[in-house]
Amino acid sequence: MAILVTGGTKGIGRGIAERFAAPDVTVLLNYVSDDDAAAAAADAVAAKGGTAVLLKRDITTSDGAEALLSDVAQRTDRLDQLVHAAVYPYATSLLAADPAELDRAVALNGTSLVHLVRAAMPLFRPGSTVFFLSSRGSKVAVPNYGPIGGPKAMAEAFVRYLAVELAGVGVRAHVVSASLVLTEAVRRLFGDATDARAEAAAAANPMKRNVTAQDVAEVVHFLASPAAEMLTGRELFVDGGAYVKAG
Repeated sequence: MAILVTGGTKGIGRGIAERFAAPDVTVLLNYVSDDDAAAAAADAVAAKGGTAVLLKRDITTSDGAEALLSDVAQRTDRLDQLVHAAVYPYATSLLAADPAELDRAVALNGTSLVHLVRAAMPLFRPGSTVFFLSSRGSKVAVPNYGPIGGPKAMAEAFVRYLAVELAGVGVRAHVVSASLVLTEAVRRLFGDATDARAEAAAAANPMKRNVTAQDVAEVVHFLASPAAEMLTGRELFVDGGAYVKAG
């Protein structure tokens, strides 16, 4: 088995990488910076018996996505899971956004999904699954989240179209959305207010805690299994009931 996780060396991406790590599993970890975090993630995968491969590539362009999948093809002849967990956490209002930075956010948080899937087609096999990691900010206006939430909404629509297009070759596609998870990207987004927001979110959650990267990873692991063979094009919310609670 082989799994590619973009943004796989930190946060939710790393949690998913570790969940799939096992003997005879090649875990391909894409990242763009922070070599120390990448090395730590590779060690965590290896500790669980998996074969970790670090692939340092910027995938904000179609050329970058194709180069990444070319790297993948040099290490494996199949790709069982493609998980797009990378995010460009550009926190600002849309009207105040720097045009170049906004274009970069739209690319990584949105259109790069299609470029990755297209480049991965020769490696997919019946049963392969594509995952896009999203959040509630794709549906409601979270302050300073437009450069992230807007592109994620677009990618969610892409997943529905991809699910139909990929079904003919036995490949599935899903969106997995989580409520607040305390990741480095979240801390960059909310800054000094992060801990207070996390405490408030946990108190308001029907489960009385926040979601963890491991919670998300378990859902992805299930959806990738043969037990979920007839599920595709869905969005699964990992939120402890936070999004259905009134008020």
